[in-house]
Amino acid sequence: MEIREVPFISMGGVYAQDDVEAVNRMMAAVAEEGGTFFPLPEENDFQNAFAGHEGARKAIAVNSCGTGLDCCMMALGIGEGDEVITTPLTFVCTAGTAIARGARVVLADIDPVSLNLDPDRVREKMTPRTRAVIPVHFAGLACDVDAFDRITEETGVPVIYDAAHAVGTRHRGRPVGGRGKASCYSFQSNKNMTCLGEGGAVTTDDEAFAEQVRQLKTFGYVYGGQGTRVVRVGFNYRMTKAQYAVGLTQLAKIDSVIQVRQERMVRLNALLADVEEIILPAGHGPDHGSHLHVIRLDTDRVGFSTEAFVAHLKDEYRVGTAKHYPPVWSWEALGELGYDGEGCPVAAKVCDQVVSTPVFPGTTEEDLVYLAWAIKQTISDLGSRESTVRTHPHGGLH
Repeated sequence: MEIREVPFISMGGVYAQDDVEAVNRMMAAVAEEGGTFFPLPEENDFQNAFAGHEGARKAIAVNSCGTGLDCCMMALGIGEGDEVITTPLTFVCTAGTAIARGARVVLADIDPVSLNLDPDRVREKMTPRTRAVIPVHFAGLACDVDAFDRITEETGVPVIYDAAHAVGTRHRGRPVGGRGKASCYSFQSNKNMTCLGEGGAVTTDDEAFAEQVRQLKTFGYVYGGQGTRVVRVGFNYRMTKAQYAVGLTQLAKIDSVIQVRQERMVRLNALLADVEEIILPAGHGPDHGSHLHVIRLDTDRVGFSTEAFVAHLKDEYRVGTAKHYPPVWSWEALGELGYDGEGCPVAAKVCDQVVSTPVFPGTTEEDLVYLAWAIKQTISDLGSRESTVRTHPHGGLH
């Protein structure tokens, strides 16, 4: 097969003329005499639309998933002496927001099939100091939200979902945005929908909690007949007028974007179904948010490393990949705080195996066929090389 380039691109969503026109209309209004970037009528429009899409009563727009998580930690009163349980297979901010509030993060192991936080392992890690649990809907596959609901019912410990990958994700046909105490979403540039490169939202069915988050993201302001009051210490975690305008156009097409991504990922799974050295991702179908297509190199079957596999794909076949993620404890800042992988053997193994493939809405059938071929060829190339090394350990020199 002819070599072609399939890069891992940094834009996960789809931008088109409708997004450009939305920003142009907003800027034209601002440029008029007396125009201003405030107030933000688009904010309520976007928040209401997003809450409805994600199956929640309330949505509060923020400028990132990380700041949404931070608001949730503050609203729960997380601080010194508290423990927050989360997964090792996630971006660093999932743990970092709790640590920044003075809490100790407790890492619990993941399920080996879904790759999501395992509720049974969470139960094993709970203590009287546990104040919150933060599961991640990894790659867009919903966690076992029913099991986490039971944990809250039995212990009173709230669950805050990191839904950075999970716009449009469903569990048994129902959107996940109203589950747990709250869910925190991301609209950063590589997500399925993006608000000019950044953005996020917190969704919840708890209206009092929603109001706390809203206050925290706007300096602790309360608006009303008594004028503006500051009732708590807060920050400026707002999105901009332009981001809200684009958020509405992005949201209008997100279902079709997710459907296309689902179709591409299901197709690649079919093309790789006969490759015994690859562990395919679970759950790709109508309920999957389809943010990432994450395969795993079965390191028990092959004699080469994931790093060698990724390097060969890039160097020989011009296929770009990404790693989602190295284990949380491997980030330098957390390692310096003493975090390690003790008690998380599944996550340690999985994090060594994961490879995110370049599957996007613009990926063509020809790209998918080439991707599958390049993956198979890489396994064959490296397998042959390892076989040669074992047969001639000194490289054939005498």
